[in-house]
Amino acid sequence: MNAWEEGFLNGLRPQEKLTVDQWADKYRVLSSRGSSEPGKFRSSRTNYLVEPMRELSTDSPTQRVVLMFAAQLGKTETMNNWVGYCIDYAPAPMLLIQPSLAMAQRLSKQRLEPMLQETPCLAEKIPPARSRDSGNSQYAKIFPGGFLAIGGSNSASSLRSMPARYIGLDEIDAYVGDVQGEGEPCALAEKRASTFTRRKILLTSTPTIKDASRIEDEYLKSDQRKFFCGCPICGFYQVLMFKQLKFDSKKLDKVEYECISCKERFDETAKTTMLRKGEWRATKPENAGVTAGFWLNGLASPLGWLKWEEICDEFLKAKDDPSLLRTFTNTRLAETFSYEYQSKLNAEALMDTRSDYLPGTIPESSIVCLCMGVDVQGGMGSATSRLEVSTWGYAPDPSGIAENMYLIDHNIIYGDPNQGEVWTGLDVLLNAEYEHPSGAKMKISGCAVDSGGLATSSVYDWCMRRRNKGVIAIKGSSRSGGPIIGKGSRVDINYSGRVRKKSGVVYLLNTEDIKDRIYSKIKGSGKIFFHAQTTEEYFKELTGEYRTQKTNKKGYPVSTYEKKPNQAVEKLDCCVYSYSAFQLLTKTAPKGKFFDIYAKKLLNSSNSSDKNRVLSKHASSKQANFVNQW
Repeated sequence: MNAWEEGFLNGLRPQEKLTVDQWADKYRVLSSRGSSEPGKFRSSRTNYLVEPMRELSTDSPTQRVVLMFAAQLGKTETMNNWVGYCIDYAPAPMLLIQPSLAMAQRLSKQRLEPMLQETPCLAEKIPPARSRDSGNSQYAKIFPGGFLAIGGSNSASSLRSMPARYIGLDEIDAYVGDVQGEGEPCALAEKRASTFTRRKILLTSTPTIKDASRIEDEYLKSDQRKFFCGCPICGFYQVLMFKQLKFDSKKLDKVEYECISCKERFDETAKTTMLRKGEWRATKPENAGVTAGFWLNGLASPLGWLKWEEICDEFLKAKDDPSLLRTFTNTRLAETFSYEYQSKLNAEALMDTRSDYLPGTIPESSIVCLCMGVDVQGGMGSATSRLEVSTWGYAPDPSGIAENMYLIDHNIIYGDPNQGEVWTGLDVLLNAEYEHPSGAKMKISGCAVDSGGLATSSVYDWCMRRRNKGVIAIKGSSRSGGPIIGKGSRVDINYSGRVRKKSGVVYLLNTEDIKDRIYSKIKGSGKIFFHAQTTEEYFKELTGEYRTQKTNKKGYPVSTYEKKPNQAVEKLDCCVYSYSAFQLLTKTAPKGKFFDIYAKKLLNSSNSSDKNRVLSKHASSKQANFVNQW
């Protein structure tokens, strides 16, 4: 038989029926550049991906597949398998959208190119990008019978340029809110498939903020499938949930899962068999239709990937830090994170949380550090000009690493911050000595002063002259995700007509994450304490802001803080600044050793004679009255 006859007969043979997972098992090769387990793809390794891939196959009536998954569970490999399947088995125009063009470029180079080059049946259809007229570029792949376009949600041209039968929308919670004034990106992209009756649309993401998560909204409109695994002891099928993990928070040497039915416990070695025998079940079958939704958390990660012990360790490190807790909730639990409690914090309820110690006193021997936060109000002759000053004590929580906070005092120094008198009053507070329960003299260790108002030069000058007392000038920033307090930046000081080049230092604060931490402590119990004379007005200002979701200038959804209507927040600002001063101090100590070091300093100073001991509670109170009347 000659080549022409063989080709003719091959064309007459019916196409082999394959689903996406079957195609991947038969043809897909994982590259060492994009996989921790290179070589032949095995769907048995991640059995929970088989059903989503079958719903993406051409013989399934499902038109939309939603994957609300934790991180690193195979969302991207599912999409890659689907892309390879479409190119090789069911060619048609295809569109892949990433949150940004930069991420689209990264996907193309790090994930798609290795797959196309190392999977032989795909390499035959799409030549290497370096070859002339290959039709293979970073954002476009031409193959027999179809075309693959790769774009970003921030580019309107990526979403309107072509009709497509297949559309992959990856990490949709990170998409812009509006694409260059043309509308919501997911809706724009899906319109590209409106003329195809047998279209397929894949939407994937880890979730983000409650009531602002696209993937959660899409999942809730689906049949809401969850992966059920049988207990290795009693056989009862259940969804693996984090709350059922049992472990000792002080010694993570043994993490076990407690069955919700028989209450017996088993370790992670049972997971391989459980996943292999696991099955997807629709928890909202009444929503069944064109959309199949799948939800999966990190506990289902195959053995050898993410351990239960690692999940528990991440939780322990994140539980007292809202920014880390949000990441843990989204990426490990595949759940949205809620800031709702912050808007519900109210002054009346907090009045009942006051402790029985008096202002100006150190109530606990565990308090080893005092830090002040100074908010500068007014200036330039304003009648309401003043300095508001909060002094907070810091003590280790039972873990010895995190901190508990104690409100020691809040004072107001009235006067123009561009004049010297108010700064003299602040010196009185800065140099105050407090009586520690051990008998030691306790002074202010750190002080952060707001420089963002109308008295910037005065703030810089006062702080520069008191650097040896732990005084710093700070400026707030609403950009979250970075360090709590950044590195100091040199600034010029223009004071009394003289410019001193680079003689001052200002520190930029991540105020968003600091507020997260403070509100988390207020919400929790035994994390933050207030003296017996703390007023309702103080609590109103402390809880005067709440988290909300907005769209930034570039169109991306962002979570930010907003003031409650007609509410002053100077007390909250002072608390934020004090906490930033404390955080800067902790940077100077070895990790986990800060409280030990300061406790030793107190111990060494507690042998003073009576006549040299610190101010009494009465004297401290008198001093506060003096400052308030300044």
